[in-house]
Amino acid sequence: MGKDSKPKDAKGKGKQAAGSSGGDDGGGKGGKGKGKGKGGKSADGLGTCTYVKARHVLCEKQGKINEAYKKLQDGWLNNGDKVPPAEFAKVAQEYSECPSGKKGGDLGWFPRGKMAGPFQEVAFNTPEGTVSAPFKSTHGYHFILCEGRKN
Repeated sequence: MGKDSKPKDAKGKGKQAAGSSGGDDGGGKGGKGKGKGKGGKSADGLGTCTYVKARHVLCEKQGKINEAYKKLQDGWLNNGDKVPPAEFAKVAQEYSECPSGKKGGDLGWFPRGKMAGPFQEVAFNTPEGTVSAPFKSTHGYHFILCEGRKN
C-alpha cells in the first residue's frame, strides 16, 4: 500500500521519519528493504535506526531550559565542539526536573515507539554526538544529546 511510491519520494533522507511519525510502534520505518540495506549511509542513518541512546534535560519553564541550553552553547556549541557526555550530565544534574536528571539525564537505549511524539521525533533525528535545539513536548521543554544509534 503505497510501498512503491513513498520510498522513492523520500530517497532515504531524514524527512522520512518526520513525515511518518504517526504513532506506529516502529513497525515499518526503516524496514522497507531498501532502507535496511543502505539506510545507514544516507544522512547518518537518521530516521532509519531502531534504537537510540540519549540523555536529556527537562524543564517545566521555557526560560529555565533556555538557560541550561545557553550554558552548553557558551561552553561548546558556539565553538562548534561536541558536548562531552560527562559535561552534558553536569548540566542535566543542575537543571533537569526529570528523575533521570540525577543520573545526568541518562535515558539509556530505547526503541522506536517507547517515547511520545516530539521527543521520539527529535531523539531519532538528532545526529549521534550532537545536542538538539530546545523543543516542547507534553511534559515540558527538553533538549537531547544523542549518544548512539543501532538497529
